[in-house]
Amino acid sequence: MTLFYPKPITAKPGDNVILPCQAQNSNNLAGVEWSRRDLEPEYVLLLRDGHIVPEDQQPSFKDRVELQDQQMKNGDVSLILEKVTAADDGTYECRILTHGGERRKRAVETISVINLHVVPAGQTGGHTEDGGKEDGGGKIGSVESAAILSVFAVFLVAAVVGFVIYRKHKQQKIQESYQPPPEQQPV
Repeated sequence: MTLFYPKPITAKPGDNVILPCQAQNSNNLAGVEWSRRDLEPEYVLLLRDGHIVPEDQQPSFKDRVELQDQQMKNGDVSLILEKVTAADDGTYECRILTHGGERRKRAVETISVINLHVVPAGQTGGHTEDGGKEDGGGKIGSVESAAILSVFAVFLVAAVVGFVIYRKHKQQKIQESYQPPPEQQPV
């Protein structure tokens, strides 16, 4: 089953980012392929039988990528991408290689497809590598926080002003309707 992440993971140049990928059955993992189809060669990281295959790796990713768990325990084949650059913006596919049955064939299965969006420093948007959120669910970014606080402040001021006007109006009506006792009324 392939998991498509609907929102991109967002990073800024220079950040380190984790692209998540989790295989269901870790017992027969033979390797993992992380790739971007828009590149030639397409492999961001290729690991077979416990060894990285550098000959097939896209040169721009050499010495910047590794698996979060090199032993792929519990099926964790998440990719750590270090020192993100604008050129890293794109769609990444995580495929696992499994040992075959009695014929010793290997099977390749796509596990996840993730969009990485690299934004210039100072901008925000999308999900961060730590699972937080900068626009839409989870942690709220500073721009959204400021907007929410501004709206709240406007409502608060309006409520206070409305309450003061209401009290003043009510007090004025009480004064207008007040009739002093007959002995205190002017003659």
